[in-house]
Amino acid sequence: MLTINFTPFPNLETERLLLRRVDNNDVNEIFTLRSNVETMKYIPRPLVKSIEDALEHIAMIDSKIEANEGINWAITLKGNPKLIGIIGHYRIKPEHFRAEIGYMLLPEFQGKGIISEAIKKAVDYGFNVMGLHSIEAIIDPENTASAIVLEKNNFVKEAHLKENEFYEGRFLDTVIYSLLNK
Repeated sequence: MLTINFTPFPNLETERLLLRRVDNNDVNEIFTLRSNVETMKYIPRPLVKSIEDALEHIAMIDSKIEANEGINWAITLKGNPKLIGIIGHYRIKPEHFRAEIGYMLLPEFQGKGIISEAIKKAVDYGFNVMGLHSIEAIIDPENTASAIVLEKNNFVKEAHLKENEFYEGRFLDTVIYSLLNK
């Protein structure tokens, strides 16, 4: 069984990015990210409606980190502390050495290779520090941008599940991609 410990919090660095812990100073950016119909289009979760909701979301991120159940990083550009997106490992299954990766980026930063850079670093951390054997990504089949990014990062499409999630009165398909630690 995998032992996971996110204390002390691991800041990660790439050529252009600093991945750091999300904190209450990020509340406006978290609000922008999670209240935006466009960024949330393929994420079957309720929109954040207020600053209080955004603070609650940050508190939830913190509690998962403290319980070693999941980790989220704020994606920031080096030299600028402003959160522009989020990436993390969710639904960690220590008994299966597997976690789910998820990410979001503010629209004005999309298409610049930022998510790819963050994925590479988060995957590296997942395999080499956390000791994961596999990482999955679960996306909406219509989210072609995400599919392209995952394929570019060597994730392989494993399954297309039909109407396996029920959200806001309708059934949604999901597609599962995965990457094995070779």
